[in-house]
Amino acid sequence: MPSSSEKARKYSRNHAERFRHQLHELLRIPSLSGDPAHATDVRRAAEWLAEELQAMGVKNSRVMATSGHPIVYGEWMGAGPGKPTILVYGHYDVVPAAMEDGWNTPPFEPVEKDGKIYARGATDDKGQLFIHLKALESYLESDGGAPTNVKFLLEGEEEISSPNLAPFIKDHLDLLKSDICVISDSSMRKIEEPAITYSLRGMTYIQLEIQGPKDDLHSGFWGGATHNPALALVEILSQLYNPDHTIAVPGFYDDVAPLTAEERKIIAKTELSEAQFKEATGVPATWGDARYTIRERVSARPTLEINGMWSGYSGPGPKTIIPAKAGAKLSSRLVANQDPEKIFGLLKKHIESIAPQTVKVQVKLVTTGKPALIPFDLPEMQAASRAYERAWGHKPVFTRGGGSIPIVADIVDMMKIPVVMMGYGLDSDGLHAANEHFAIEMFHRGIETAIVYLDELAGLAQARMAA
Repeated sequence: MPSSSEKARKYSRNHAERFRHQLHELLRIPSLSGDPAHATDVRRAAEWLAEELQAMGVKNSRVMATSGHPIVYGEWMGAGPGKPTILVYGHYDVVPAAMEDGWNTPPFEPVEKDGKIYARGATDDKGQLFIHLKALESYLESDGGAPTNVKFLLEGEEEISSPNLAPFIKDHLDLLKSDICVISDSSMRKIEEPAITYSLRGMTYIQLEIQGPKDDLHSGFWGGATHNPALALVEILSQLYNPDHTIAVPGFYDDVAPLTAEERKIIAKTELSEAQFKEATGVPATWGDARYTIRERVSARPTLEINGMWSGYSGPGPKTIIPAKAGAKLSSRLVANQDPEKIFGLLKKHIESIAPQTVKVQVKLVTTGKPALIPFDLPEMQAASRAYERAWGHKPVFTRGGGSIPIVADIVDMMKIPVVMMGYGLDSDGLHAANEHFAIEMFHRGIETAIVYLDELAGLAQARMAA
């Protein structure tokens, strides 16, 4: 007799086309969390998901209010109290998209072409979160139940840094109580190399403002005796780095968790050559701390980047002024053990210490996010590896993610459970860019892998009880 996971996988294959068409419905909703004009659309996407969960048999599903956009919660607890409970996190909000950005087709009218679904949110993150809904449906419809209990936590503010998610979790710890959290909001280099992300970088984002004269000055009248704020800005920025391309802020590296020899071997499995990096980015040469490989630099080491600068006049023709102000935005990607608030203090102290007395300098904190590092040898991580082997067809690699999903650290800290990040997209899917897409094959493989992962987790719990 076929196992429940085999029956569920067969069901998912038999209903593959319907699953995609349902995803198309969700993708048509322009749920732009950062645009107040689309607040109704964000709400509509939340209601669509809650209704879909209800239709699947997840009766206790609802839209829950926050101070911003709503959260969708649902739970299927039919496996019983003796079985593990899995919390699935995902986000249904998206970043803006318009034809003038370079899209070949309307971004909110899904198109299937060349084996891909083109639409904003196809891979980030509507397509990936929908995988988990369809995995549970496949169990419920094919076998009457799943081998584990499943809860859903689907938010509408991830693209604006999730301002209301951590407070929601804190206020609903009993409701959300689970044994493990699964997140599918990441990617792999190629379909034959699935990836489990075990680390994400955190974030400290600051704004630096330089004030010189009270107004823009005539450079002929006042130049030579006035310290130009634009010059002062670049002088400060130039002192944030050492000649070897390391960050010159005292204490910046003090808390960085060192890479172990085993981790460096794991990271090396997905190494980028200089030629690959140059082709992907278009830069003439790589840059950074030569003691670390390219892949280590972009995933396992902290950074300090200048994201934007402004000052003076940049229109057509000359305008000979000394600008009154200058400014810059800087972001620092942080790794395990680094505290975002502490890093802000170090950056502020260093910038103020090197600032010339001829201008006024203000350093403001814009946002923060904690880094996350989850041991890749946890049984739940190894169960995910087996699920990929069984259903995806390839053994996965464990990777460090260079980006930030602050809620991962919040879930670990508040709920005291492991987070397993099982990505089903490709690095080349164009998330946040024009013509974002999701491979149809990967969507369906993802559903089967999510099905098998629930089976693996049930088996893991049973083995623990027998031990």
